[in-house]
Amino acid sequence: MTEPATTPPPGCPAHRGAAALYGPRFQTDPGQVYRELRAAHGPVAPVELPGGVSAWLVIGYRELQLVTSQPKVFGRDSTRWNAWPSIPEDWPLRPMMAPVPSILYAEGSEHQRRSAAITDALAAVDPYELKTYSERVADRLIDDFAGRGEADLVTEYAHRMPLLVLCWMLGLDPSQVPVLIQGLLDMLDGGANAQQGAQQLIAVMTELVEAKRARPGADVTSRLLVHPAGLTDDEVIRDLRVLLIAGHQPSAYWIANALRLMLTDERFAASLSGGRRSVGQALTEALWEDTPTQNFAGRWAIRDTQLGGQKIAAGDMLLLGFAGANADPAVRLPDGSAPEGNHAHMSFSHGEHRCPFPAQEAAEVIAATAVEVLLDRLPDLGLAVAEHALVWRPSPWVRALVALPVSFTPAADTGGGAFR
Repeated sequence: MTEPATTPPPGCPAHRGAAALYGPRFQTDPGQVYRELRAAHGPVAPVELPGGVSAWLVIGYRELQLVTSQPKVFGRDSTRWNAWPSIPEDWPLRPMMAPVPSILYAEGSEHQRRSAAITDALAAVDPYELKTYSERVADRLIDDFAGRGEADLVTEYAHRMPLLVLCWMLGLDPSQVPVLIQGLLDMLDGGANAQQGAQQLIAVMTELVEAKRARPGADVTSRLLVHPAGLTDDEVIRDLRVLLIAGHQPSAYWIANALRLMLTDERFAASLSGGRRSVGQALTEALWEDTPTQNFAGRWAIRDTQLGGQKIAAGDMLLLGFAGANADPAVRLPDGSAPEGNHAHMSFSHGEHRCPFPAQEAAEVIAATAVEVLLDRLPDLGLAVAEHALVWRPSPWVRALVALPVSFTPAADTGGGAFR
């Protein structure tokens, strides 16, 4: 295990059996880390982030519901964090929790105002147009590699599919996709380029808002700019970045994780040729077993309190452990599996800051379309490497494959390339 760069102060959670949410062991099998934490500490466990930064990880299903539904005890505004004085300016994870004026950290009436604008702007997306455009994007992306007989379904498909659809929804030029993907990955991996990635996303959103102020269209950005909530340009820029991150990352890795499940689990192998009848089941199971956003920062204690048998000090950071909560034995069958068809997972969070329902519906359309069209077009799709050779991204936040190499019978070249 990698030694932390700094030593946590005495009395913090890291001195009471904290587990590192980084390093090869966590990257390879985070589920085992969560099981050990639950056995040692219960539903709320001390953890350590890169740099020796301490936090509480909420892995109890009931406790996660409590944290996300009690805003007067566990606030969203990260300025409350009692560790800020000791956090270096260049800390790689800083962009994921730095206090910025966006919907992500807004509370009370301010959050309601901004959330209403986002929800209304997304709800106005025509579901038929969304489905049709998603199918078109999927087909064009598959056209680009169908003739080769091999592809990486992460970089060539799962990453690009939701981002191209989001570009259409927001009114962005598809040519921005490579820049956006790199910025998102840099930020989510929490490495040396994390802050640069965050700045790239802000720059793209700034250009978009300026363009839509000058020439509005039938898109989410234009609707936000004229919404009765009266959002300023800066508020729209900040909230669009949140929308882009929250819209792309879960959808992209939801697609990839569902495809991995269907390609490696024998329960799905027999139906790959028919595809459609098992897609919904695979998507739901992927959210339970390998939810794309496994941890999220988070909530900050407004006052001293107790949770899950732990004493939480005012200003302590609580990470929302979606993956751990989904694996809580209290919501599992006796054999440890999730009830089939059960959608009570925590993958879209809970409470007033949960993913808006129009966003959930859009994500499901995009993910289901991506999987269905791929299996229809390439029915003999197979994993091109051994399952154990698949590598997961080194991120405390997401459960995401670096690559998903596949092989298949080459299809006739249909041109494609419209979204390069």
